Amino acid sequence: MNDLLQLKGQFQHKRAQQPGAPELPAKATVTSDKLRSLAKGLEEMKRYWDTRFKEMEQYLGTRAVHFNPLISVYYKTVVAKSNRIHKLLSSRTKSAFASVVGAKFTEDERKPKHVITHCVDMETIDSTIALLNRCAEIIEIHYDGQMNSDKLKAFNEKSFRGSSENFSKTAFAHCIRDAFFVDHFGVEETHEVIDDDTIVTLYDTGYEDVISFMHSLGFIITPDRVLGNAIRLAPDEYARLVGQYPYLISMAVRDLNQVHVDKYPLEKLEVVTIPEPKNEPIIGVIDTAFDRNVYFSSWVDTPDSPYVLKPEDIEPQDKNHGTAVSSLIVDGPHINPELDDGCGRFRVRHFGVAKAGSFSSFAIMRSVRSIVKTNRDIKVWNISLGSPRGTPRNSISPEAAILDELQSEFDDIIFVVAGTNRTNPDGAEKIGAPADSINSIVVNATAFDGSRASYSRKGPVLSFFKKPDVCCIGGDTNKGIHVCTPTGEAWTSGTSFAAPWIARKMAYLMQVMNLPREVAKALIIDSATGWKFKDDHYTGYGSVPKHISDILSSPNDEIRFIITGSSEDYETYHYGIPVPIDKSAHPYIARATMCYFPKCDRRQGVDYTSTEMDLHFGRIKDNGSINALNKNQQGEEGACLYEGDARKYYRKWDNVKHIGEILKDGIRPRKKYRTGMWGIKIRTTERSSKKNGRGMNFGVVVTLKEINGFNRIDDFIKMCSQRGWIVTRINIESSIDIYNAADGEINFED
Repeated sequence: MNDLLQLKGQFQHKRAQQPGAPELPAKATVTSDKLRSLAKGLEEMKRYWDTRFKEMEQYLGTRAVHFNPLISVYYKTVVAKSNRIHKLLSSRTKSAFASVVGAKFTEDERKPKHVITHCVDMETIDSTIALLNRCAEIIEIHYDGQMNSDKLKAFNEKSFRGSSENFSKTAFAHCIRDAFFVDHFGVEETHEVIDDDTIVTLYDTGYEDVISFMHSLGFIITPDRVLGNAIRLAPDEYARLVGQYPYLISMAVRDLNQVHVDKYPLEKLEVVTIPEPKNEPIIGVIDTAFDRNVYFSSWVDTPDSPYVLKPEDIEPQDKNHGTAVSSLIVDGPHINPELDDGCGRFRVRHFGVAKAGSFSSFAIMRSVRSIVKTNRDIKVWNISLGSPRGTPRNSISPEAAILDELQSEFDDIIFVVAGTNRTNPDGAEKIGAPADSINSIVVNATAFDGSRASYSRKGPVLSFFKKPDVCCIGGDTNKGIHVCTPTGEAWTSGTSFAAPWIARKMAYLMQVMNLPREVAKALIIDSATGWKFKDDHYTGYGSVPKHISDILSSPNDEIRFIITGSSEDYETYHYGIPVPIDKSAHPYIARATMCYFPKCDRRQGVDYTSTEMDLHFGRIKDNGSINALNKNQQGEEGACLYEGDARKYYRKWDNVKHIGEILKDGIRPRKKYRTGMWGIKIRTTERSSKKNGRGMNFGVVVTLKEINGFNRIDDFIKMCSQRGWIVTRINIESSIDIYNAADGEINFED
């Protein structure tokens, strides 16, 4: 077996080129009638909001709150950031991008289209109406009522007599381009009837305090009913909000949050013993309560905290699930020898926040944020709780949003979340909150024979993001996982008992092997894909190997290495990776997996992640460009790619990128170009001007397979060193020695 290698070198950075003059797509046409139709649509929106504001004054009298109108832009398709409106709905002080407060897809899942909501003042609406009408007049007078791509190119190349302080050549060109991609303007209203406690998110209309804003609308909201930008309302409160202010509701879902824990048969078995803990890594568990009478209780810390259940509120059945989950994290391989992962035992800091049966996770997730912030020494957190209800199509759950926010705020933690279990034996079910967390590792389960578990639920989330990430053995009806509970040992199954095995591996990689979370997550996912990866909504990127050695080492005919870096500009690249050559060709196939942890904004709906990192990896061609493994042409000069295709084929805006070749019979060596080098390039794109991705860390795992079965790792190491790379072998035994030495006591002599 070959050790995992770490390559350290100096990345180069490059700024993005400034965009040229606005142009229309080939054969595109915009008519003056289309511009006037858009202007009339905005005039209707003005009348709509005049009526709504008068109604509010009738409702509230002198307490009426004032805010800017909400205008939704209905596009013709799923649009790239570059094709969204630039000039329309913009003002001298605020761009159209800056006024976006929400994004969703239309209901047709086969042909989704973007609906993007802006919050703008009346003056901006008036100026946009004037701009549309003036551009329509110019087209009618000078261009026979229509502007096409050729006419707009010619227009951009000559002077424009109509330029003035408020209207310029660029404004005209942007208006024409904007109008081409927009279908119409409107207002999104929510009228869904929900006869249960509801979690509501309001559009950001500029209020500083959502509690005060709700009070000005006539609602009394206490701080304990607010989670981030979400508010929990009783059925009568929600009905009143929908009846009076349907246009303010960005998202509304039932308290997803009637979360259920798994039930399983128990049986008394023999007494088990365990040594006392030493310096083993600690994993945080957020679950139901823990029973201190079990054999491994010395390995579990249950700190007093204002965020956990009070002892007087805990009943015996409230300890079953949490105790079973922690038993796997502490001693899983001992009580399940055939699942021995080579990671040893782990200590647990257990936070009992939930009761058995149904409970509201809204309050629980409020506790999670405080627990994580006050236990910063814990790097890996296991959450094996989840909602029986599927996640909504156009929004991330408030629970998942909290997890994503925490993983963005703290660059050294990660959540491992159970993929939730199906409650209805008939038909497919979407995974439930908080398994829609984008930054977390979401784990589904398989049976012992590797087949998909009968209780599996599926992704994706937000119609696009791949969830679950991976799967591993969680047992099924024919054979369960062995766990320890307060009343004895039991055989059970569920994603609750698959997630701990991944939490153990993540803790081992991050705390024993001292790898950054980006690399650890990428290693887990890359190990699951293998050389015959198939996209699956139930198993994610595939089944993770059982033993940690299969993640940290590779067969003799493979070279696996990791590269880490951070995005400092539009392009981050290195064109000097020397893949071995034989007979003037590269006898290798390759795959690469990249992970990063972007900031997320739930209020942006389907445009949830703020930063896109686009991975290009492959041979360097004679013209200096990368021959990417997946033929990725995004960002290349002259390339034309629709946003929907970019998301489908290249996972645009997803924070996990996996590209790779399939191992098949008759595969041939790859052509060697002039330099003989391979390269990696990462292009970073932002949704807004805030540059949230500047300095964001990424981790890439690359695996090379020699198609003739030869071991060329020594040649690879030698060539990398000659090219200036610092190459380190990541050896399990050596890392364990370093970990133990680092945690040992040092005695200073007088």
